[in-house]
Amino acid sequence: MKYGRAVKISGTGMYVPPRVVTNDELAKLMDTSDEWIQQRSGIKERRYVDDDTSPTDLAEKACLAAMEKAGVTGADIDLLVVATLSPEHFFPGNSAFLQERLGMGTAPAMDVRCQCTGFLYALNVGELFVSSGQYERVLVVGVEIHSRGVEFATRGRDVAVLFGDGAGAVLLEPATEENQGFLSMRLHAQGKHADKLWVDAPGMAHAPTMITNDMLEEGMQFPKMDGRFVFKNAVTRMPEVIREGLAESNVSIDDVDFFLFHQANMRINEFVGSQLKVPPEKTYNNIQKYGNSSAASIPICLAECVDSGKIKRGDLVAMTGFGSGFTWGTALVRF
Repeated sequence: MKYGRAVKISGTGMYVPPRVVTNDELAKLMDTSDEWIQQRSGIKERRYVDDDTSPTDLAEKACLAAMEKAGVTGADIDLLVVATLSPEHFFPGNSAFLQERLGMGTAPAMDVRCQCTGFLYALNVGELFVSSGQYERVLVVGVEIHSRGVEFATRGRDVAVLFGDGAGAVLLEPATEENQGFLSMRLHAQGKHADKLWVDAPGMAHAPTMITNDMLEEGMQFPKMDGRFVFKNAVTRMPEVIREGLAESNVSIDDVDFFLFHQANMRINEFVGSQLKVPPEKTYNNIQKYGNSSAASIPICLAECVDSGKIKRGDLVAMTGFGSGFTWGTALVRF
């Protein structure tokens, strides 16, 4: 970027649990159908963890894959940034448990909690630390376990059918090639819409205790979403922030080799692509097989595209997301 030194993504990695859960399987638990889910979201199946798997287990596998590609070990990492809305425990953050698992000694670790835009926020944090020269290597990972936090009943179907579990990671280092690195990063938030997609309880806003039996019976511990309102804002904000990033970098839509959109809803991504007139061959979607893995969705897409050769060194990649908060953002990077 125009300050400090250029930063590259030197390694990518992802992991999803092996258990596949189809729409037909969910239809046995709530009033829904494969046709209903596919029409509204494009999702055919998603991945769920088993009872013995934690967020740290998923994140570790994704991180190790990214570290192997970059040729580093935990001892080489100067900072760990974990984007997640899936707390391993109420505190400390997931980063503490992952930092120990990766063998990072006393290197710092932090959580970033910006939901479906969390990876982009965390990526910006990591990029700034490397660009400033404070750290040489920053590991950024998005990880989610949604399958333990949604309501598997008709009351919760509008949200429950959308989400899946998984993790994706990138390693950031100083760029070594000319023109390599981040061209722009644009982040936004609009807190007045926080309750349009949220989990109300448990929380310290509630007195005299953060959760009660009445709250549990009302289902306040499960996510609630105003789907139409979220859709309307997503298809407005995502093209908007992409254009911001392109203008800041003085490049055009045609200059971008690949677009990676957050995997919340196939209909959102199709709408955004059509607004920007992005050719389908310049995009990639995996929501049909993984569902929405929130902070993990963009790095999972990136890792799959790198592994398959869809994204190659030198490609200009735009990664864009929108989520609860509301938060949204885009990263334009020369891979």
